[in-house]
Amino acid sequence: LARSRTVGELLAPTSPFDKKCGRENWTVAFAPDGSYFAWSQGHRIVKLVPWSQCLSNFSLHGTKNVADSISTRLPRQSSDSGQKSKPCEHVLDCGDIVWSLAFGSSVPEKQSRCVNVEWHRFQFGQDQLLLATGLSNGRIKIWDVYTGKLLLNLMDHTEVVRDLTFAPDGSLILVSASRDKTLRVWDLKDDGNMMKVLRGHQNWVYGCAFSPDSSILCSVGASKAVFLWDMDKYSMLRKLDGHHHDVVACEFSPDGALLATASYDTRLCLWDPHTGVILMEFGHLFPPPTPIFAGGANDRWVRSVSFSQDGLHLASLADDKMVRFWRIDEEYPVQVAPLNNGLCCTFSTDGSVLAAGQDGSVYFWATPREVSSLQHLCRMAIRRVMPTSQVKDLPIPSKVVEFLCYQI
Repeated sequence: LARSRTVGELLAPTSPFDKKCGRENWTVAFAPDGSYFAWSQGHRIVKLVPWSQCLSNFSLHGTKNVADSISTRLPRQSSDSGQKSKPCEHVLDCGDIVWSLAFGSSVPEKQSRCVNVEWHRFQFGQDQLLLATGLSNGRIKIWDVYTGKLLLNLMDHTEVVRDLTFAPDGSLILVSASRDKTLRVWDLKDDGNMMKVLRGHQNWVYGCAFSPDSSILCSVGASKAVFLWDMDKYSMLRKLDGHHHDVVACEFSPDGALLATASYDTRLCLWDPHTGVILMEFGHLFPPPTPIFAGGANDRWVRSVSFSQDGLHLASLADDKMVRFWRIDEEYPVQVAPLNNGLCCTFSTDGSVLAAGQDGSVYFWATPREVSSLQHLCRMAIRRVMPTSQVKDLPIPSKVVEFLCYQI
């Protein structure tokens, strides 16, 4: 089995009391344009660094190949002034333990969902990049990435904000998932107004993710919960049944045709979100535990899952101290790497690097690289605009339909 190659690390400074209380790194994130990287260093601190700066530091240590392959499109200006500015590193003290992070960027044409408010404190422009931080006390703080300034303080959750996700369409709609068993929908273009509460989870909500077209939200939680929500009507579309234990992470593929979920039942499941069918399972324990024992295999709990931009690769972290890279059409990992106490992972915007958090620090690996086949690229292009039901109605051979539906 191939070993994945480490390309760099960002180490958190340690102080004597860290040894006693631990510094869990629950969250790592890349900006949508690849300009910044952020991670929670444990306690109350979030570190924001320009990604190009990380790469140049990594390349000093003899790993130039990754740096060369990444475009580092950086912000044109700071939010306050029209002057050209060099992207800066920021250390954000969030005032409480940080559990979740999400970057959001604005598209000016996207109007606020709230139509009857004429005046806003913030006019979010094209050059704005925001960072949302979800805290232990239920608050969500919104920061300006370029200046490091606190813009908004959203208070409505009564428990830990476990995950955050921005709609990818630039509308600055933010969804938060909390241990208070709710998801909340916020409109940052309307000064962070809380628009909607999504109720349905009977227990803690662990994670949430938007589909690439922003029309569907997936939320996952305790008691095997995987829910899909219609984000135009704010109503539940369907529940997906198949996991045997708490589901802790979810992510859609770049074309929206697949949904990956990670669970304490030692499995990753790959679903067709349009039909609710499991297309593929990736096991972290062999033989897989029977449903009745799935809760007991706690040295193999899967903690995190991330989809690569190529739509072909996934990464997972499990409690067996391994990072695994999978192909969506192969049963066994294509690469592995060791990592103790890993809790979160995410691919860089271009998919060339995987970042994983551990004890306040971050480690980076070069990801499996291959040229996607023309068939796969065509499949992704079609699936970006067509749900499964429409694909099945196409007047084409059944084998092609199966391929387009990721069934072969």
